[in-house]
Amino acid sequence: MGCSRCFRWRAGSNGGATLRSSLSVADQCIIIAIVGAESTGKTTLASGLTQALQVEGVNALMVPEVLREFCDERGRTPYPHEQIGIAQAQTLRVAQAAQVHDVVVADTTALMTAVYSDHLFNDQSLYAQALIDHAFADLTLLTALDLPWQADGLQRDGAHVREPVDSLIRQHLVSARLSFSVVAGQGAHRLGQALLAVRQSLSAAQRAQDNAGRPRWRWVCEKCDDGDCEKQHWLPRA
Repeated sequence: MGCSRCFRWRAGSNGGATLRSSLSVADQCIIIAIVGAESTGKTTLASGLTQALQVEGVNALMVPEVLREFCDERGRTPYPHEQIGIAQAQTLRVAQAAQVHDVVVADTTALMTAVYSDHLFNDQSLYAQALIDHAFADLTLLTALDLPWQADGLQRDGAHVREPVDSLIRQHLVSARLSFSVVAGQGAHRLGQALLAVRQSLSAAQRAQDNAGRPRWRWVCEKCDDGDCEKQHWLPRA
């Protein structure tokens, strides 16, 4: 597939198929998606989570935000037609990382590109694919608005945009039936909240893997030998 930097900012004609196939073969990796409005500590949280997992011996990698790289390289924010390429690049880099790591921490996903395309350019065309791609995340962490706004070069529009952006994120995650956990608090407490959610997700994934090969437990009625009766007592896996 090549280096992640080989996928630049252009929208490819077969990009959707490439992303879907890349994500599909990465189903053994746990993908943690961090989303949130500007200046809510996404990058700090992603870095802290990755480092904490690595200390615990987890083969984890943080995938940085493509938009930040774009702005640094171009010295400007994207034009409307460039948004789709950024969204695809973000998804592809997550998929590539998932090929060779057990846990990937994504410092935003294509959903954030779609949200800002909507908020800034009144363009809602990116939501459909962004939500399909985001659905591959095993855990979504939404950073709360309880941190003070700070300027950060080209990527910051102002404190006034945080609430509408946060609302759009929540609205589209809920409408797509994608669950998320809100991470709030300051410093170590914020990181601790995120780590708790991550560990619960990892434990659930391990239980699912352990149970995958086990036969379902069948309870047999002790009072009769009616097959129809017995069929009513299949118990789901834990």
